[in-house]
Amino acid sequence: MSQFAKKMTEILNHGALNLAMAIGYIHQIFDILDELNKPATVSEIASASKLHPRYLKEWLGIMVTGQIIALLKDQKGEETYFLPPEHASFLTRKGGSMNMGVYTQEIPLLTACAMESVNHAFQTGAGIPFSRYPDFQEFMAELSDAKHQTVLIDQFLPTVDKGKLRDRLTQGIRVCDLGCGHGIALHLMAKAFPKSSFVGIDNHREAITQAAAMAKEAGIGNAVYQLQDAADIDGKSEFFSRFDYICAFDAIHDQSHPLKVLKGIRHMLAPGGIFSMIEIKARSNQADNMAHPMGPFLYTVSLMHCLPVGLNENGTGLGMMWGQEKAEALLREAGFEQIETTEMEHDPFNLHYLCRATLRTEKVN
Repeated sequence: MSQFAKKMTEILNHGALNLAMAIGYIHQIFDILDELNKPATVSEIASASKLHPRYLKEWLGIMVTGQIIALLKDQKGEETYFLPPEHASFLTRKGGSMNMGVYTQEIPLLTACAMESVNHAFQTGAGIPFSRYPDFQEFMAELSDAKHQTVLIDQFLPTVDKGKLRDRLTQGIRVCDLGCGHGIALHLMAKAFPKSSFVGIDNHREAITQAAAMAKEAGIGNAVYQLQDAADIDGKSEFFSRFDYICAFDAIHDQSHPLKVLKGIRHMLAPGGIFSMIEIKARSNQADNMAHPMGPFLYTVSLMHCLPVGLNENGTGLGMMWGQEKAEALLREAGFEQIETTEMEHDPFNLHYLCRATLRTEKVN
């Protein structure tokens, strides 16, 4: 067999494994196997999971041939299945930031909701509206929310501006989360820094409504939400110099008109204000991403979601892998003179672009 034939075999096997592992993750089979903490028969796994044994048997066949789960035999000669602890740490919910099993759901979800639309877009060049991705958007929101719960207050914010931001938040400043979604990041910050005021901006009405309801239910009085297209902010007097700190978590690359959005952010920053843009760690030229450990995966997610969403409404279509060089150039074009790009210990897959607003006089409408 030629080298490329072997590679094709691996591709087909790994694609199948991804799909099957997504099914296992959804049904929490990895978590159950980890909790059993011993080699278990199909019947025992079925009893613990409340899943049908025949489907489990077939799924386990994929897992053992894919070397995800070990196939053993008990003293009676019956086949048993065991999830090694070193595998469980990457596949179960208790793995926290090490949990990579959760990402197996992305490609199957995107295939289900966007395959037909993306195939059509290859011929037309058209974008695909955000509304065509309800299941995927919900999944990404859950993923982002879980990440914020783990790292935002204790790991990310203490590093911003060498700890000075946390001190300012404690004293009381005005903060905006642009592309806030369901508001988890904003709620966490509002609870941690009660002297500061927080505004969440998003153009997704359902997300804004849900975020406001959650804030009310939690008794959070220093956070409000605003339905607003970020591309329509620049030049409006009601937004001028309104915030001391603005953050955008993996939100800019999905914008149809990212330059307008960044100009709007620049417009909203008060003198001395700072903007945190968190985006995928990549280079702008594909040739420079050849050694990226998750290059094919991230480009695929971009092809199926980020690019078509960004092309909607005659958009720019940055894509997730727009890269550091293009990101810094767009930030400079938007008017940010000072840009500090840093890696983050708690998040090896993203970069933090810390942008500063200098004193200026600006004409507003």
